[in-house]
Amino acid sequence: MKLPRSLAISLALAASTLSAHAGNVLIVLSGSDHLDLKDGKVFKTGFYLNELMQPVKALRDAGHEITFATPEGTVPSVDATSIDKMYFGGDEAAMNAAEAQLSELSLMSSEKSPVISLARVEQIGYDHYDAVYVPGGHAPMQDLLVSSELGNLLRYFHENGKTTALACHGPIALLSTLPDARGFVTQFETSGTAKAQTDWIYAGYKLTAFSNQEEEVAKGLLGGGEMKFYPQDALTRAGGQFSQADAAFSAHVVTDRELITGQNPASAPAVAQELLDRLK
Repeated sequence: MKLPRSLAISLALAASTLSAHAGNVLIVLSGSDHLDLKDGKVFKTGFYLNELMQPVKALRDAGHEITFATPEGTVPSVDATSIDKMYFGGDEAAMNAAEAQLSELSLMSSEKSPVISLARVEQIGYDHYDAVYVPGGHAPMQDLLVSSELGNLLRYFHENGKTTALACHGPIALLSTLPDARGFVTQFETSGTAKAQTDWIYAGYKLTAFSNQEEEVAKGLLGGGEMKFYPQDALTRAGGQFSQADAAFSAHVVTDRELITGQNPASAPAVAQELLDRLK
C-alpha cells in the first residue's frame, strides 16, 4: 500500500531526526569475576546489574548504538548480589526485564558474546565513539584501574572533551590515566595510602564514587573479607575533589567538564540521563 505523500515525508523526517541524534556509546566493563581482598581472601564479583542495564535500556530506547568492551575482550560477569529488586526501586518486574535484556545481549556467553577488547576499540578508532560509560560493581577495582589500554582511551577522551561517564566503583578506572597507575595502586594496596599526585589529568575535577561511609555499611557483602583500599581515598589522593550525597546510598551525580560520575547504584538512572543529554 502506498503511503500518502504527507505521511511518507513525516516518517522520513522522523527517521532522519533519529539518525541525526543517534550516537555510538562504548561501555567498558571489567574482565574480572573477582576482587582480591586483604589476607589472601577473594570476593566473587562483577558488574552490578542495574548499573549496566538501566543505562543500556535508556541508550537503546533513545536509538543509540552500543559497543561493549573489556580490557582483553574476555566475557564479563554479573555480581550475583546485585540481582535484587532493591536496586530497581523495589520493582521486581523491572529487575526481571533487565535480566532478560542482559540475556538477550549474550554478553556473558562464551560463544556469542559481542564483547571486544580495548585493543580492538583502538583499531576501530576512538573517534568512532561519542561517549564512554563504565559501570560499577567491585570488579573494576581488580583490573580497570591499572589497564594501560583503558588509560589510553580515557586520555584521548579527556584531551578531546568527549563524554566520559562512570558509576559507583567505576570511577576507580580513572586512575588508569596516571603516569604510573600500577605503582600508585600498589602503594595503596600495601600501605593504605600513596604519594600525592600532581600530574593526573583529572586533578582538580569534581567527582564522586562509592563513598567510604557506604563501603563500611556494605562490607558485610564481602563475607568477612576487607578491601585493600576504598575508591574515595584513592581518587582524593590522586587529586580529585570528592563529594557525596548527604545520605548514604542516595542518588548523587557530579558533572565537571567532560566527566560524569555517579556515587552508587541509585545514581545509575541519573548518570544515564546525563549521558542522554550530552548525546543530543
